[in-house]
Amino acid sequence: MIKHKQTQAVTTTAMPAQVLDSSIADVSLLAGLLVDKFLYHLPLYRQHLRMSLQGVTVSRASLTNWTKRTIELLRPIVEAQLTNVLSSKVLAMDETPIKASRCEKGKMKTGYFWPIYGDNHEVVFTFNESRGRQHIEDVLKKHFQGTLITEGYSAYARFAEQTQGVTHAQCSATAPCVALPPASMQSWVHSRRYFVEAESIDKGAVDHALDYIGRLYKIEAYISDKKLTDEKKREHRLTHSKPIVDDFFVWCAQQLKRQDLTPQHTLRKALNYVLARENELRVFLEDPQVRMDTNHLEREIRPITLGRKNWLFCWTELGAEHVGLIQSLISTCKLHDINPNTYLTDVLQRISIHPASQVAGLTPRLGKEKFAENPLRSVLQRKTENKH
Repeated sequence: MIKHKQTQAVTTTAMPAQVLDSSIADVSLLAGLLVDKFLYHLPLYRQHLRMSLQGVTVSRASLTNWTKRTIELLRPIVEAQLTNVLSSKVLAMDETPIKASRCEKGKMKTGYFWPIYGDNHEVVFTFNESRGRQHIEDVLKKHFQGTLITEGYSAYARFAEQTQGVTHAQCSATAPCVALPPASMQSWVHSRRYFVEAESIDKGAVDHALDYIGRLYKIEAYISDKKLTDEKKREHRLTHSKPIVDDFFVWCAQQLKRQDLTPQHTLRKALNYVLARENELRVFLEDPQVRMDTNHLEREIRPITLGRKNWLFCWTELGAEHVGLIQSLISTCKLHDINPNTYLTDVLQRISIHPASQVAGLTPRLGKEKFAENPLRSVLQRKTENKH
């Protein structure tokens, strides 16, 4: 504040431009709220308590309002990231429940996050109140052609069956384009879990099955260590992994002939599970871009699981959708070794001045190439840095 000697008029310094209109919240505060809640799983009421203990007076409703408005600003970036993801040749997709919206007093509805992981290590958490196949079709059917890696949920298989007429052209420098139908690939990790469940009943047979699968993963570790890609990776899998896969399915078929395996036997269920999905489990042998499992996607789901234990539920479907939006950006930041706080502080200031037609350039992966060396800082951060 400045008081003029002659007129005694008091004037204040013009308030710096803020991310949110008519708001006192600095961009560093907004970024901090999001990172603390969605990266470190600190609910807003705990953040409010911490602020109160530090002498900061602000209502909890203001924190909630700032969080919602800030995430909504980021929606176009997540939508652009989803477009990038759907252009992948190989997608991993899963679903995980979340309590969202009250259906009656004392009870919450169950909605679902549907995370999708693309070729360029980007993940988007789409949300739908249902676990039905319709959401898979809404997101993928008109926008994706390629290989879909999933767990054992039957909706994915039905979706793949209904999209057999859609083709995917694969080209290489040494071969002409070949039209291939999109494939649905099942996870070997999920198959392994079925055998583990039978371990206490028939340890000998289960150990044999796990040995087959373990040898496959050792080969994948070797491929990763040697950084084999494309045709070299495919040839190595066909030479070393395919014989093991062939022997595994022959062994499974032989085990089913055992007289002691009743229809309800846990080992029989595991054998039936893998044999019914043999074609899907073999997809990785022919396509070097396909992984054996969805572990890379399940790692990105863990923050949602940890968050549920802290903020428990979302009051509305929109609130759950907002969780998916911000988690998409934070998870992708981690995948590309980007500090989420630095990214959010930068992108929240750029989004109002960046051309809408080039919004894809603000996604963490592409934004890192353009802005990582000189990210925008908040006014408070710049003043602190100048002092030092």
